[in-house]
Amino acid sequence: MVIAIDELLTPDIHKPARYIGKELGAAYKSWSETSVHWVLSYPELYELGSSNLGHQILYNIINAQPRQLCDRTYLPGPDLSAKLRETQTPLFALESRRTLQEFDIIGFSLSYELGATNILEMLDLARIPFTWEERNQGDFPLIFAGGQTATSNPEPYSQFFDFMALGDGEELLTEIGLIVEESLNNTLSRLDLLLDLAQIPGVYVPQFYQPMPDGSVVPLRDDVPDRILRRTAPPMPAYSVALVPYIETIHDRLTMEIRRGCTRGCRFCQPGMLTRPARDVDPDEVIEAIEQGIQTTGYNEISLLSLSCSDYLALPAVGLELRNRLQERKIALSLPSQRVDRFDENIGNLVGGTRKSSLTFAPEAGTQRMRDIINKGLTNEELLRGVKSAYDQGWDRVKLYFMIGLPGETDADVLGIAETVHWLQQECYTRGRKRLGVTLTISNFTPKPHTPFQWHSVSTAEFARKQDLLREEFRQMRGVKAHFTDIRLSAMEDFLSRGDRQLGPVILEAWKRGAGMDAWWESLDTAYNAWEEAIEQAGLTWKYRQITEGTWHALPDHLSENSSSPRLRSSPRLRSVNASESLLEQPLPWDHIDTGISKTWLKDDLKRALEATTVPDCSFESCSHCGVCGTNFGHNIVVTPPPIPTLEVRDNTKVPPVQRLRVKWGKQGEMGQISHLDWLRLLDRAVRRAGLPVAYSGGYHPGPRIMVASALSLGITSSGELVDFELTQPVAPEDFLQRLRAQLPAECPLYEAIEVPLKGKSSAKLLERAEYQIILECSVAVISQEWQDWIQAILDREEIIKEGKTKSGKPKRVNLREQLFELELESVSAEGLAQVRYLGSCRNDGTLLRPMDVVYLFGFISRGSENSSDSPEFSVRHTHRKQLILLDE
Repeated sequence: MVIAIDELLTPDIHKPARYIGKELGAAYKSWSETSVHWVLSYPELYELGSSNLGHQILYNIINAQPRQLCDRTYLPGPDLSAKLRETQTPLFALESRRTLQEFDIIGFSLSYELGATNILEMLDLARIPFTWEERNQGDFPLIFAGGQTATSNPEPYSQFFDFMALGDGEELLTEIGLIVEESLNNTLSRLDLLLDLAQIPGVYVPQFYQPMPDGSVVPLRDDVPDRILRRTAPPMPAYSVALVPYIETIHDRLTMEIRRGCTRGCRFCQPGMLTRPARDVDPDEVIEAIEQGIQTTGYNEISLLSLSCSDYLALPAVGLELRNRLQERKIALSLPSQRVDRFDENIGNLVGGTRKSSLTFAPEAGTQRMRDIINKGLTNEELLRGVKSAYDQGWDRVKLYFMIGLPGETDADVLGIAETVHWLQQECYTRGRKRLGVTLTISNFTPKPHTPFQWHSVSTAEFARKQDLLREEFRQMRGVKAHFTDIRLSAMEDFLSRGDRQLGPVILEAWKRGAGMDAWWESLDTAYNAWEEAIEQAGLTWKYRQITEGTWHALPDHLSENSSSPRLRSSPRLRSVNASESLLEQPLPWDHIDTGISKTWLKDDLKRALEATTVPDCSFESCSHCGVCGTNFGHNIVVTPPPIPTLEVRDNTKVPPVQRLRVKWGKQGEMGQISHLDWLRLLDRAVRRAGLPVAYSGGYHPGPRIMVASALSLGITSSGELVDFELTQPVAPEDFLQRLRAQLPAECPLYEAIEVPLKGKSSAKLLERAEYQIILECSVAVISQEWQDWIQAILDREEIIKEGKTKSGKPKRVNLREQLFELELESVSAEGLAQVRYLGSCRNDGTLLRPMDVVYLFGFISRGSENSSDSPEFSVRHTHRKQLILLDE
């Protein structure tokens, strides 16, 4: 069933362009000519989900396979979710607009623990049963999950998924697709298909395994592996050039992965353990992919992505080469993750670019002792050198990330965070220049599976106390802004990340009670209450208290909370691991996931942590013998850095415009759902892709000289908009139209372009009137003559006053009648809808007659002199702007 999107995207839907698809880079393949139909989802709002690089790469890879079709869907906003339920419309995929039930396989990215409730919300909206047991009884798509959380510990979520894809998906998903295609061709049963999938390394089928009383998870059948291998794949930059959304997203830029994996060995860091070995991308491949991506997408910013960008030794050479090649295009470069000990003048020059982006460093701990315990590999001298280098190169503010609640942490270590920040501010001081500003994020450490600290625990009371210690210190410091992670959120994440299959009913009940979008601050209170109630209903409050009281242990779940068995407790003082050796030997719910890292090595590294012994980075120094490197996972690939090129400093003097073109354009169909600001962004990128010589303004943030005559409100279509372009080189109007047309959606037509005087007034300053066509609805049945009578009555009046307020709140009286020049009835439909044309004021000084003002005119006339309670009410069904009229026309 194909969904009629226009019937859902009514004016009450927030950001309707989230749901229209049709973005540049979207893949459209024939449904009938493909054998396997996928849907991939990053289960968050479109702005976050569509900008996730892994989601985009897998979408591109699957669509590159013959006979495979991949579509997308995202978590709808609460308003659209309510409308889908109200209209009994199933959740749909963007490209095909088919309901999710029609697909063969649906994949969700489970990247953080609390995201599971979003997946349940989407399954419910799609009318697909939650559990594999229910789906086995009918004809439903296969439901699977991938991502970091699914890889690290799939057990809490195992009842919701037919299978899990563990590790990197680039090669794994193509293998899954081939098996599904063969199954469909041979009409295998669902069970036989899952059994075939279970033979693929990296595929975990939970229904073929069961948890044991000791906490381990074992196979139910002899023909599935005892342990499931995490898959690895090299980065593939060519597949990173993907969708260009119509609306502004969280990461609104071209993102390119330069290094996958991290071998620093930070003991708290799960991504660093689950992505080994480290794999560098060849510098030439990075540069080529970025050049192609900038041309293909029209983005004005690129981001180089890695767990630690500065560990990519070729970064200075690659970055400077990109600056040399792209500086005339006004391209900015950002590095989201940097090691402060590697930050120097070369890297500062890279991110300084056209627009100085913010700098973020993560010292993690406030004292050298704690940084050694967590194996951060950062000294006080390196920390100061990196921050001071940034300050000396012009950054007046940096962002720093710290954690509290780490193993062995004392109050002195906590207060050391404030002392470190104060020390950095003192050392980075220059007379005549303002003090270094510091924005801090203080997170609560949550232990994660497959890390040396997976046996650690700390109470929420301790977190609260340590946060209060820091708040008191920061209160006395100038230039410091501190943000603290919500303690409740941290406890819930910990509870889920180290849980077992008992938590499946808790997740389901939490969703039923309103949990969802739990990482968004406005949802925290609702989410926390829902989770607590769900935990209580499941009879697992005692288990949750082990988290909140810091007494989590790895013993079998049937032991009560009053058990006298030893538990690994959090303590401000380091303790010997020997006292808890038996605890460390207990099976864990995730032991059947083979990440490549030996559990023995994790235990040994925990002992090294308690002795504050560091382990070197095996990418650049000796092997740490963690167990990853070998046939299954590969080896570290570190590219020898090429020579750093000389920065070509070109004349950055603003090039003056030599020509102004005025273009008449339109927004039709679903493009009317794109806001004015999003349209400007779309137009800027189209101009970049077309290679048109648009002039730029001066200043710190140069912008293209593209001047729209009048902003078009969301939901309004048009066939008569005007926009002025100022160019640094003359371009024939028809050539300009042809080049720009090729880069715009078909529903954004360009009608004509004329050359106008460069020194003359812009269309925005010349704008005088606008002609509209609106479809009006009346709350009572109205015949054509009544509409005509109302129109004549409006035209006969010399004054119709509307009371309002200025932006400052002062009373304001506007005579709407003097802003109306023409008004006529064009037609009345069988349903009684009136199509009305009007010509009204449209000046950018605020003198304009809006469609809603015309609604007010009809309401005023229909009421007469008395404001009767039974007077008809009017509303606008649709608005179309036919033309803008300039003063000199």
